[in-house]
Amino acid sequence: MSLAYPWHLYLMAGMYIFAGVYHFIKPKMYMRIMPRYLPNHKALVYWSGVAEIALGIGLCFALTQQLAIYGIIAMLAVFLLVHFYMLSNEKAGAGIPKWILVLRLPLQFGLMYWAYAYLSL
Repeated sequence: MSLAYPWHLYLMAGMYIFAGVYHFIKPKMYMRIMPRYLPNHKALVYWSGVAEIALGIGLCFALTQQLAIYGIIAMLAVFLLVHFYMLSNEKAGAGIPKWILVLRLPLQFGLMYWAYAYLSL
């Protein structure tokens, strides 16, 4: 059996599906890092989990792959708000060392580039 796409695309899909499911397993963890200026944290946590799951699944099908890639890039751009909030708010930082929080910013852009690289498939 051969896969229709490179294994690392399926790895990316699995990563987003797992992350999305985790929003339902540990929602309080995600609510704690939500910026205060955003409304209805619980709903946003659940909807972002749904989005991650849907986009991860969307990567696996030719019909939805390109849309899923653009969706992932947009989602990661929006999630930058949370990363900056965690840097600026000690409670939201959850005791994670600042240097790790700072390193997450370029990682976010790396994830965006990883998704972007599949646009030519």
